[in-house]
Order: sequence, then C-alpha cells, then structure tokens
Amino acid sequence: MIILDGKKLSEKILKKLKAEIKRKRLKLKLSIILVGEDSNSKIFVRQKKKACEKVGIDFELFKFSSKISNSELKKEIKKIVQKSDINGIVVQLPLPKGLDTEEILNLIPEEKDAEIVSPVVCAVDRILKEYKISLRNKNIVLIGKGRLVGQPVASWLKKRNLKFSDIDEIKNADIVISGVGRSNLIKGGMVKKGVVVIDIGKDVDFKSVSKKASYIAPVPGGVGPVTVACLLKNLVKLNQV
Repeated sequence: MIILDGKKLSEKILKKLKAEIKRKRLKLKLSIILVGEDSNSKIFVRQKKKACEKVGIDFELFKFSSKISNSELKKEIKKIVQKSDINGIVVQLPLPKGLDTEEILNLIPEEKDAEIVSPVVCAVDRILKEYKISLRNKNIVLIGKGRLVGQPVASWLKKRNLKFSDIDEIKNADIVISGVGRSNLIKGGMVKKGVVVIDIGKDVDFKSVSKKASYIAPVPGGVGPVTVACLLKNLVKLNQV
C-alpha cells in the first residue's frame, strides 16, 4: 500500500509558485471571509494563511458572527470586493444555516474568485498524475454530492467522458473518491483488494481500508494540502499580466 502524500506534493507546487511570484514581482493578497465558529473551517483558514506566508502572498481574514443576517453579510462582502488591494477572495464554506450560499458566492466577481477553478478537482487531478494513476477504463465510484467535492468532481469526470457510480457499486470499484464528511463510512470489508482510495471527507476507516488499498490518500495529509496549493495557483493565474 502506498500513501498518496499530499503534503509532499503541495510543497512542490508551493515552491514553484513562490519562485514564479518572485520572478514576476507579483504583489498579491488573498482574503478569506469566515462566518461563524466552525472548527474545521478555522483549520482550513489557518492552512491557507500558512501557505500564503510560504509563497509571499499577503493574507487577510474577514470574520463575522454566525448571527449576521444574509442582507448584512452581503453588504459587508460588497465592501470587501471593492478593495483594490485584494486580488482574490474565498468565502469559507459551509456557511451557517439561514444564509443563502448561492447568493453570497455570486457576489464574488470572476476576476477575484480564487475558486473559479475547483481547487479540490485540481488537487485530485494533480495527485493522480503525480502517482501515474489513470482513470481510463476503471470502475470509478464517487461518494457524496456536496458543493465542495461531489458536484465539482462529478462535473470534471463527465467532461472527461468518464463514467462513475455511487456507493452502491463500491464492491467493484477500482477507484473510490469520497467527500461526504462522515467518519468511518467506508470500511475495509466494503472494498476490493488493490483499490485506489481518495478520501476527501474523512470518510474512510484508514486502518481497515489501507490493508486492501494499493494507494490511499489519507486525511489529513492527502488531498487537503494540495487543495490549498491549487487555490493559490488559481490566485496567481488570475493575476497574470
């Protein structure tokens, strides 16, 4: 079994980005909008801040109470969007209940949308390429239909004319990509020997599944760090002269 080392790959991507930023003398700032006190969201924000520091990108956090109204948050975001020194904006998801995610995300203009290309899709693609794992002629199972993982990964697979099924077909899966966010959803007895497992939602019982897998991307240290690196790559690309 081989661990798909996202931390190592992310360092490689960030090193190249740092050199590019220095070479092109880019002055960049990433701003994160965080609403509420979700513990996972706070972890992701810290990771993004740390990555920005590594490559020489300024970082700014705009933090709001979970009790903020939809209309008030929209007003605040419109102010942030107008700031000329901000090159990229990310609304950290999920937003608290009562807020209209679609409305909020639509306030971010394309020229400042650091997630205009899904960082998760970019991360999955980079990991597979790094370890020379092909999706062609494979039984692919995608678990989860959420905005952050399931939907963008499904769109990506469809664009590549790759067929995939859901958890009902997991026994026959050559490749499993999972982003539900439910601990121990996938256990060793559910998968076949030699399966490739890309865990994004911390859904996999690592101890039992790793005994069957040929490759496995764990949480933490798998897709997450590469997702952050891909986000910063998006930011750099948005600001090319």
